[in-house]
Amino acid sequence: MLNCLQNYFRIPDEFLQERLCDALRDSAEFWALRNRLPQCDNNCLSSFDLDQLIEHLLYETYVVKSNPGMLTKATQLGYYLVRPLMSVSMRKHLQRRALKGWGEISFPHWPVDTTVDELMKQTLTLAIDDASEVPFIWFWPEGHKSSLIITHDVETAAGRDFCETLMDIDESYGFKSAFQIVPEQRYEAPESFLNRIREHGHEVNIHGLNHDGRLFSSQELFSIRAEKINEYGRKFGAKGFRSPVLYRNADWMHKLDFEYDMTFPNVGHLDAQRGGCCTVMPYFIGNMVELPLTTIQDYSLFNILGNFSIDLWKEQIAIISANNGLISFNIHPDYLKEKKAMDTYTSLLAYLKDYVAANNVWAALPGEVAGWWRARNNMTLKQLGETPGSDSTYLSRARRARAFIQENQLILEPKEN
Repeated sequence: MLNCLQNYFRIPDEFLQERLCDALRDSAEFWALRNRLPQCDNNCLSSFDLDQLIEHLLYETYVVKSNPGMLTKATQLGYYLVRPLMSVSMRKHLQRRALKGWGEISFPHWPVDTTVDELMKQTLTLAIDDASEVPFIWFWPEGHKSSLIITHDVETAAGRDFCETLMDIDESYGFKSAFQIVPEQRYEAPESFLNRIREHGHEVNIHGLNHDGRLFSSQELFSIRAEKINEYGRKFGAKGFRSPVLYRNADWMHKLDFEYDMTFPNVGHLDAQRGGCCTVMPYFIGNMVELPLTTIQDYSLFNILGNFSIDLWKEQIAIISANNGLISFNIHPDYLKEKKAMDTYTSLLAYLKDYVAANNVWAALPGEVAGWWRARNNMTLKQLGETPGSDSTYLSRARRARAFIQENQLILEPKEN
């Protein structure tokens, strides 16, 4: 009944009691959160199954009920058919029209939605009624407050040719990043190119199959393409995946053979497929760790909003960090040729460099974050006091934590082991 709470906090089983369901049902704070879900199917609350409600959000099943502004499959296919014939300005114009009214969408909450995280904390608060504090395993290694990843989807040959320069730029600010490569049709990706990324200490991941907008157009086509995508994953030595344009379907993702995925946005108001997973934490989709995209993409910021400042990114960073979440960015090398865009990106990197140092943020590669989250999911508090075994690296970096109430507020903090 409360597996979601266990997965989120890694709390000992003795603190997970059936009484929490009844207590949560009567919680005014919970119902305030519930009222933010106008599309929620009431069946998920008929027997009050919190796990089902959380899954409803993480896997975006609420989107089926109401998804204003989402492009139809016919529109998607038509757009990608004529896209090569359009000018860049025409594409931007059509995209802005398709996304018109995005600011009026009430759920998920813009610019960062933490509904899942709030539900988890509210449930944990109820668990503290009969205990002075609840122990759990801290979210990030070595007691880091939050985590940060920088990723780059490479969409064109021009973007590919800019990758080496971009790696140098990222490294000059102290960051390693992940590059998602389109394996077919868009451009050539020779082994020498992939090796240069690896030699720099960055990651190579797979970005769909050919970026034609049809990957999720039908389950049959997805199944066929998933086999090819998995082959390229093995060929490229890629552990991670992101779908082009963030098109997705949680029910089909099990066909992908990767350690982690980075397709699901926290809030999808400015994406072709709207919705959002409503959490700033990693979670599992089948056997894959999902690393949600928690900040606005550079293309949306620059070309949809016409904004070349980092103020929105800074606002999102503050919210995510306050919730101990994963701060994740997707910056396309294809769109950084313009001076205004590059100046904005380097301003972001300079800000992140200072922010990471000042706020105890774990800046890592996506593969490292996914590996940590998978290992943490298999840890118990008892193991933290034992001699480390096969997961010695992760266990030695894990930290005990405690949750307690102070001045009517839930406090979460790591302990020194």
